[in-house]
Amino acid sequence: MILYLDTSALVKLYAQEPGTDAVKAWVAEAEATATSWVAYAETRAAFARARREGVTTPERHQERIGQFNRDWEALMRVHLLAHIARSAGELTEVYGLRGFDAIHLASALHLRDRVTPVPFVLAAFDRRLRDAAERAGLQTFG
Repeated sequence: MILYLDTSALVKLYAQEPGTDAVKAWVAEAEATATSWVAYAETRAAFARARREGVTTPERHQERIGQFNRDWEALMRVHLLAHIARSAGELTEVYGLRGFDAIHLASALHLRDRVTPVPFVLAAFDRRLRDAAERAGLQTFG
C-alpha cells in the first residue's frame, strides 16, 4: 500500500495527539509513504505554532525539526506541478475545499494514477478533505 499523508496526518508523527498511534501504525504497514511538497511548510508552521504557544519547549522544537528533516528525505514527495495546481483549483470548487487541502487531494490523485494497481490510501484528519477524497474515489484513513 502507498500511504499519502496530508499535513494533519503527517504532524501526528511528531506530536502526541489523538490519532498519533493510528498514523504510526499505518506508516509501519505501508510500502511507501507520500505527501505533497506543500506539507513541508505546513508541518513546520504547525511546529512553530506549538513552540509560540508554549505547547513544546525550544529543545523539543529543535528535536522535532531535526527528526522531520531526516524523515522528509524518505518520503515520496509530489511536486506542485502546474497541472496539479490547476486540478487543485478545480477541486476547490467541486468539493468546497480550502487551497492546501485541494493541493493535497490533487497530489494524491496524481500519485494514485501513477502507482495503479498498487493499493493507495489517503490519511487525513480533516473531515471535509476525507469526504472529498472518498467522493473522488480514494480509500481514506483518519
